[in-house]
Amino acid sequence: MREAAVVSQPNPLQRIPGVAIVLVLLIALFSAIAPGFLSVANLSNVLVQSTILTMLALPMTLIIMTEGLDLSMGAVLTLTSLCVAIVSLATHSMLLGLGAGLLVGAAFGIANGWLVAILGIPPFVATLGTLGMAQGLSLIVSDGQSVVGIPHSVRDIYSSTLLGIPVPIVMALVTYAAFHGLLYHTRFGTYIFALGGNREALRYAGLSPNKLLIAVYALGGAMAGIAGLLMTARMNSGHPTAGLGLEFDAIAAVAVGGTSFERGNGWLLGTLLGVIAVGVLRNGLNLISMPSSVQVASVGILVIVALFLDGLRSRA
Repeated sequence: MREAAVVSQPNPLQRIPGVAIVLVLLIALFSAIAPGFLSVANLSNVLVQSTILTMLALPMTLIIMTEGLDLSMGAVLTLTSLCVAIVSLATHSMLLGLGAGLLVGAAFGIANGWLVAILGIPPFVATLGTLGMAQGLSLIVSDGQSVVGIPHSVRDIYSSTLLGIPVPIVMALVTYAAFHGLLYHTRFGTYIFALGGNREALRYAGLSPNKLLIAVYALGGAMAGIAGLLMTARMNSGHPTAGLGLEFDAIAAVAVGGTSFERGNGWLLGTLLGVIAVGVLRNGLNLISMPSSVQVASVGILVIVALFLDGLRSRA
């Protein structure tokens, strides 16, 4: 009996998520092959560069928890970045530029939610359509050119500090705290879990799953608007292709972080670790001068490895 009890003891390593193992391995790898990787300046740069992806990956987690997907998020980010640049340039007001980005982003989010919830179009197809719309509008409003000359109030956001901490990192931390509170400590968060796990329970409770689903997509669009402000500040301009492809990194961070694409299982801390893992991977590859095509392929490999490790841990 004593031997059986010993055998049944769980291995502590089985409790470590795959993303944490991958992150440690990546840091060890690039520490060995990339000069300057562990410098304070470079590690700070990794965190700052990961803030925009954080703004996208957190709402993407909620969307995926509803068994949905938002392929338009990168294109909407591009459009909102252009809106921030154009409006702030015309009005010399960062707040008005941010407001324009929020409105445009939320409008696309509501459109995505309406297409999925009301018309019943599969999320992949619906958001693929709005992706094309956002790309087209970005080219129209910018005439295919970068929007330059944005005011200092926008540019300084990306380079400023608050109590010695870069403002983008502060914004990302506040965003994470807000999403953590929303998902785990509010009724709306409970409803999000139910949207992916048991929508019938919501109907029996007298709630409208369609309205809740639209709200989740609208939140994702609004966050793309806030990320658009950071993107404009980072590039010191608005560019019609600035955010294209970031939806892939956001989905990868969510998947690497352990959020399930079914049954409403999600983990925000895992998503945050996934964002950092993607940031470390891209930064390390940049330091060793790998082309962007290799970086994209490497992010895909990262997803496969992390999910493989999680699968092994689950079977064990």
